[in-house]
Amino acid sequence: MGTFHQGKSELHGITVVVETAAGDVYVGRCEDEDARAVVLLDADMHRPTDEMSREDYLQRAYRFGVWNRFPRLELERAEVTAIRQLGELAT
Repeated sequence: MGTFHQGKSELHGITVVVETAAGDVYVGRCEDEDARAVVLLDADMHRPTDEMSREDYLQRAYRFGVWNRFPRLELERAEVTAIRQLGELAT
């Protein structure tokens, strides 16, 4: 259940994992999402070429949070292949 701000998506205020067609993974607090874009706040990014595996990165993000590499990040919705709550990764 997200926060109740009128005009915002139900993921507003929730930390999410956003996957893109390029294989990049972003973790950040969802500001809003619509048919045009997904906007994240205080986000970080993992690329397939990074030394840490994607699974290890996401588990670390779940346990400890992420580095605020991007205070505000807007991703084109056409590039987004999946969006889900980080909390779904609980193991």
